Amino acid sequence: MIATGTDIKPLEIVFFLRTIRSRSYFEQMKGRGVRVINDTDLQAVTSDARSKTHFVIVDAVGVCEAAKTDSRPMDSQRTVSLEKLLQAVSLGSTDTDVISSIAARFARMVQRITKEDDKEIKKLSGGKGLKELTSSLVQSIDPDRHIEQAKKDNPSIQEPSSEQIKKAAEKVVKDAVKPLHNPALRDKILELHKTTEQTIDIISKDEITTAGFSAEALEKAKGMIESFEKFIQDNKDEITALQILYSRPYKERLRFEQIKELAGLIEKPPYQWKIDRLWEAYAALEKSKVRGAGSHRILSDLVSLIRFALHQEDELEPYSEHVEERFNKWLSEQEKAGKKFSEEQLFWLEKIKEHITGSLSIEREDFDYAPFAQNGGLGKVHQVFGEELWKMMDELNEVLAA
Repeated sequence: MIATGTDIKPLEIVFFLRTIRSRSYFEQMKGRGVRVINDTDLQAVTSDARSKTHFVIVDAVGVCEAAKTDSRPMDSQRTVSLEKLLQAVSLGSTDTDVISSIAARFARMVQRITKEDDKEIKKLSGGKGLKELTSSLVQSIDPDRHIEQAKKDNPSIQEPSSEQIKKAAEKVVKDAVKPLHNPALRDKILELHKTTEQTIDIISKDEITTAGFSAEALEKAKGMIESFEKFIQDNKDEITALQILYSRPYKERLRFEQIKELAGLIEKPPYQWKIDRLWEAYAALEKSKVRGAGSHRILSDLVSLIRFALHQEDELEPYSEHVEERFNKWLSEQEKAGKKFSEEQLFWLEKIKEHITGSLSIEREDFDYAPFAQNGGLGKVHQVFGEELWKMMDELNEVLAA
């Protein structure tokens, strides 16, 4: 029995297998699921997890149906879309259930948005990030906060009346939702919600009507590819990463930040193109020319996608295979030129290759971080290669990422 004194932070499911008659025990058992945990510690236990945003109660015996609990889910308007909830607030609603439900949706999003997205929210909200907005909403519906505000508004009265508390509550809520009156902020939040939230239908039941090749799926893949290639053509002069990839030979070196910015743009509405989905769409249309279908894609694979879309490459291959092929060719050329590398030098060269695979290039400061730092960092690699290191790094950056 998981009750007082048990602390399992990664716990994501509370499964009731027998009836609990005690209200306090029931609350304590549910409370085990609300423990927060940082992403790294959670992933050490559940490798495919991203963040702990909620926990699930599985009730096998009907224990939740008994009227013994004081707590209830924050999101009491689960069937109402976030768009409608935000619209209600923009029209002046101060309903507790609406505010609570918005706060619950925001709390889930906090764990899923990027720092860049949160900075944009701060600009639009007047300095508050999504976490601060969530906190303000939760505090605004706290009855104790309402009483406290009523006392501030009526300092001459020792105990405020219910009417005064009601007015204070409206004032607190209106102050908390004020940033949400900005249409640009609401649009930004809805955009992020679409890209981070996954809706799971637990009511409807699917039935297999036919099994076989889907012409509709093929048309969908074709439409996606056509839209993606049109996007590249339309934006080849506007987006830095596309400018570089469109020019042959490249005018400048492509940076990881530039490809990350491009990936962030195409993953958001109205496009919502994930690298994996684009890869699978190409595989559906040109199976003989696509390698690595069905595997997990990394950010640098977007470079391979764009090159293939621009018809610069005859085959769509994972970026790692492209780098591996060029690395082996470079090693072979070095050997033909009479250059032999020691086992230790080959170890460092492999690490450099792996870094370029994921980050598109390598710079001096990269040796201060994993996996280089654990093996001696910049000092050690310079000791192994000497002054030849700098020229070799420039050469590998040019050869492997080309």
